[in-house]
Amino acid sequence: MPKKKKKKKKTPAKKKAPAKKKAPAKKKAPAKKKAPAKKKAPAKKQAASGKTPPAKQTTPSRAPTSSTTAPPTPSSAPIAGQPAPPFTLPGDDGAAHSLAAHLGSPVVVYFYPKDDTPGCTIEACDFRDNLARVAGKGAALFGISKDSTDSHARFRQKYSLNFALLSDPELTTHKAYGAWGEKLMYGKPTVGVIRSTFLVGRDGRIARAWPKVKVDGHVDEVLRALEALGE
Repeated sequence: MPKKKKKKKKTPAKKKAPAKKKAPAKKKAPAKKKAPAKKKAPAKKQAASGKTPPAKQTTPSRAPTSSTTAPPTPSSAPIAGQPAPPFTLPGDDGAAHSLAAHLGSPVVVYFYPKDDTPGCTIEACDFRDNLARVAGKGAALFGISKDSTDSHARFRQKYSLNFALLSDPELTTHKAYGAWGEKLMYGKPTVGVIRSTFLVGRDGRIARAWPKVKVDGHVDEVLRALEALGE
């Protein structure tokens, strides 16, 4: 008899693992509320007439000022026809010299800033070289500065000056002749000696005044004035 085939026992199916539970979805954070937009300021209402308001007037700009310094106020120098201020001052020769002592004769009086400086030396030497012409008109000549008589003596000896130099340290005579005051130096106002010359006539009055002297050619001007004065 044929053998009966043994039935194979079926392997029991593996149980499936239970599916993992999904994690609950995260809740979304609530959206931030936007800040309300700022309201625009209402436009200014025009006047009821409908005309636009007039524009503000601007202050007119000033015209640019010049960079040049204004000249100082002229000094109170005596002018032609006025009495010459009297003076008596010590000279480098040790004597006292007075304007009154020369009444009846012309006198040339010149004021200068300082002994042995370039401009003052040129002026003094120019008078020195022309003293014969000055004396030929019967005139006396005096140079005056605020330097001491010792300084004058050194200056006179160094350049062989042939006329007296008078000392006015207190500036009394300078001020009487307007030879001390405000002036321009290198474009800036300053106070000091104003180079000046005066021709005193025989009558003791100012015959000619040069209140602001330029050294070049100045002595020639003085000589011409002396000649015009006559005998």
